[in-house]
Amino acid sequence: MGFAQPRVLGRYALYDEIAAGGMATVHYGRLVGPVGFSRTVAIKRLHERHAKDPEFVSMFLDEARLAARIQHPNVVQTLDVVSMDDELFLVMDYVQGDSLARLVRAAAAEEKPIPLAVASAIICGTLLGLHAAHEAKDEQGEPLGIVHRDVSPQNILVGADGVPRVLDFGVAKAAGRAQTTREGQLKGKIAYMAQEQLNLTHIDRRADVYATGVVLWEALALKRLYAGENEAGIMARVLQGVPERPSSVTPVPPTVEDIVMRALEYEPSKRFQTAKEMAQALEAAVPMASAPRVAEWVEQLAGGQLAVRRESVARIESISGTGPVPVPQDVDLEPTRSASSAGRSSAGALPWRPGAELSTISSSSRAIQMQGPTPSGRRTGVYLGAGLLVVAAAAYLGAGSARRSPPLEGATPQPATRPSVPLPPSPDVTPSAPPTPPAPAPSVEVAAPPTNHAALPGPRPVAAPQSHAAPRSASSSPAVTAPAPSASCTIKSYLDESGIKHFTKVCE
Repeated sequence: MGFAQPRVLGRYALYDEIAAGGMATVHYGRLVGPVGFSRTVAIKRLHERHAKDPEFVSMFLDEARLAARIQHPNVVQTLDVVSMDDELFLVMDYVQGDSLARLVRAAAAEEKPIPLAVASAIICGTLLGLHAAHEAKDEQGEPLGIVHRDVSPQNILVGADGVPRVLDFGVAKAAGRAQTTREGQLKGKIAYMAQEQLNLTHIDRRADVYATGVVLWEALALKRLYAGENEAGIMARVLQGVPERPSSVTPVPPTVEDIVMRALEYEPSKRFQTAKEMAQALEAAVPMASAPRVAEWVEQLAGGQLAVRRESVARIESISGTGPVPVPQDVDLEPTRSASSAGRSSAGALPWRPGAELSTISSSSRAIQMQGPTPSGRRTGVYLGAGLLVVAAAAYLGAGSARRSPPLEGATPQPATRPSVPLPPSPDVTPSAPPTPPAPAPSVEVAAPPTNHAALPGPRPVAAPQSHAAPRSASSSPAVTAPAPSASCTIKSYLDESGIKHFTKVCE
């Protein structure tokens, strides 16, 4: 099977049709997003002849609004609504499976009754999905009062995963719905309508319970409950209110038959009052088959059709994955920019490409954090750390020798000038402890080297007194030999509160 070039609907691609109905056609579709994201969806397309009818358009939009408020695994989820070129498109989850109508016909053709446990699982799932719709609320928490009004085997989708799902809320009744039923106009399929719906009187959720009872009857008997040559004959039989018992067609357990007949009661007050109540009664009478068991049954009856659809989906996914894809017009695909590239990007940036970098990191420290250290970065860190250790050792060497020389008596202290020797920053290596100072040297031969206190661990020293001798400059060498004293002068030294040695010349 080949596919024509898809039609682009904003961020969606529309492919061939899956099925067609009276109001709309359902197509394969693909949701195409940025960074290569894509997803297979089903797109319901309103027929062109209805697209210009305000009533049909209102009905279509109401379906989307109502279905979006129903969140349940047994309801096909509505994802989006697209309006383009005077057409409306309803985007829904794509479910691999087949309608219960097709499955019942296939079972009847093969003369294989549906296993009771499988029928129980399908109908119970349908009822729970309907109950979720009946209980749905609007954004303000007020009940919407949704009634599906078109429950039928055609609107029950049994997935290849074994999960039944309700779909098509196009004719649903709800409080505050924009579209209203015209006088004398029926909404739904006559063969599944309760008498109050046919009489155009007030209906509520119990009308959906009645329709589900008809669906269960047909799933057990593998034939139509109300069959006739025309709609008038079907309507007359429904209004008589005397449905045929399923046991007259096929063997049915009495408990299951009682559930069917109660759901088909003419008076709404005699039926199950909620869909959930009927589901609980049916599950108690016939335990539900597991989802894998239902999936196996679906595969046995519709395996050929499902294989064709799987192949179609696989080809669509391969086409959208390798060929050009539509780009959403309302999505900014421009990558995140660093501060260094923001200026030129605003003048005209290249569009984003799959696989391109999403951001530029200009700071080396950020690059280390994001990407980890490289071998060259590790070597640089080792060198910087070694240099820092050498400086620290020299500082403590001078400080250790100075601690053993008493301060000079009578000297006038003044604030010390701390030289600033810049050291290369080392973000990777920091000495955890200072080295052990060596043995002290003679106090008059070695001067303390200048120390960069900002680079050493521990608290910074406070200002300390020193002698009237000129302060040392930042360019002095780490080790200075004191000048030899003259015959009448002596070089003395003392240690200030910060452990820094100072020299002074005392002459007699």
